[in-house]
Amino acid sequence: MGLLLQVVCTGIICSMGINTGMIFAWPASTITMFQTENTTLDRPMTDTEISLLGSISSIGGLVSTLIAGFMLDRLGRKKCSIITGLSLVIFWSILAITRKVELVLLSVLFSGTGSSIFLISTVYVGEISQESVRGVMTAASVVSSGLGMLLSYLLGGSLEYDVMIYVGLSMTTSAACLLFFLKESPTFLMKIGQEKEAAEAIAFFRSLKISDQEVIDEINLIKRALNPDLEDELSPEAEKLNAKCKAKPVEKLSFWEFIKKSRSTRRAFYVSIFMVTASIFQGLIMVQIYIESLFTEALPMVPTTLFSVMFAGVIVISGSVGAYLTDVAGRRALMMYASLGTGISCLVLGSQMQSHWGPSWITGVFLYVFPVMYTVGAGTVPFVLLGELFLPEVKSIVSMVIVEWTWFLDFLSLFIFNSLLKYLGWGAVFYIFAAGSFITTVFCYFFLPETKGLTVEEIQPLFMKKKHRNQC
Repeated sequence: MGLLLQVVCTGIICSMGINTGMIFAWPASTITMFQTENTTLDRPMTDTEISLLGSISSIGGLVSTLIAGFMLDRLGRKKCSIITGLSLVIFWSILAITRKVELVLLSVLFSGTGSSIFLISTVYVGEISQESVRGVMTAASVVSSGLGMLLSYLLGGSLEYDVMIYVGLSMTTSAACLLFFLKESPTFLMKIGQEKEAAEAIAFFRSLKISDQEVIDEINLIKRALNPDLEDELSPEAEKLNAKCKAKPVEKLSFWEFIKKSRSTRRAFYVSIFMVTASIFQGLIMVQIYIESLFTEALPMVPTTLFSVMFAGVIVISGSVGAYLTDVAGRRALMMYASLGTGISCLVLGSQMQSHWGPSWITGVFLYVFPVMYTVGAGTVPFVLLGELFLPEVKSIVSMVIVEWTWFLDFLSLFIFNSLLKYLGWGAVFYIFAAGSFITTVFCYFFLPETKGLTVEEIQPLFMKKKHRNQC
């Protein structure tokens, strides 16, 4: 029963991921129409405006994620998710009442504020889930985004413009209402001094009585994570986690003091930054926005709407498989071998689209192998790691910085991609994706430790140099 409650709460907060995925992929079904004289807007969009249509939501994501990173520890995970849900309702509402190009772009910019749900859900789900299912639960936000994209491709290709908007508005409003039924994270409740409420939350998520020993143990675990013992010669984790060390008075440090003293937090941060960067430069994000252009060039005889829907469906299915494999195969192996597979797929696609050395069915096959490999690896693992690598003392702000970096790269890559595509063509672009994938494989082999089934207290020492792991 406890696992079911964790699943339900994860499903509620990830319902906003579905709606965000719909909004993210919405330009894919409108880019072509918005450039023609038959546009539903007051005038056709220029090339620059088309580039902004596909990328400007990332600017909203930058701003909202920055705010959410600080508000998570002030308002809480539940209230932040509700505010995010309401911002997505506003996006669809603006689209429903205007046809002006400038206002449509403004609404897309505003829609990016809802993107902070990925930070909020990653932190929330990581804090309510037990270790045995944490990877699957955290990866649910990635799967939910893919499901939203699938719906967007499907509905955008079959519904009139106005009908699509009202369907999106109805779905987002319903999902935002469900957020009011969430139970707050026990870690946040402990951070604000509500120990009794935190114990009640743990008992709720585990289907236990508040007096059960498991609840007491989890409360004590959160206390230790929130109040690390620090001294100059040791990292916070080495001092706090080594049971043989002598007990010392708790020294409460500021965020920056903590980061300065913590070797393992800094190393985990560097690894996380690389991993989310890899998730951008392996290329699927750009492909999802310009998918109609890709299929038109690669398979001109096949309806693009059909292939777009199938493409999104593959992402959803492979995302579900990837979520399962994170707790079976492990994070490190999954990221390494999936990135290798992504690189090979991109090499095949790049050479095929440049020189047409084989039949068209090869292109069709690898256009689906590519998203499968990407989704089970770079599309899933970095976000699972984001939810489990950092102590609660710094988790919200560090996660915010990493997600901010992701949104910056999203905007930059999507803004320049239209020009890059026109200048280089799809073949050369896939070579760039392949290079990013192979570099990721090498990096994971040398620098990414395995974190499957471990608590944050067990994970942090893995990022310390060996000579510091057992110091007292």
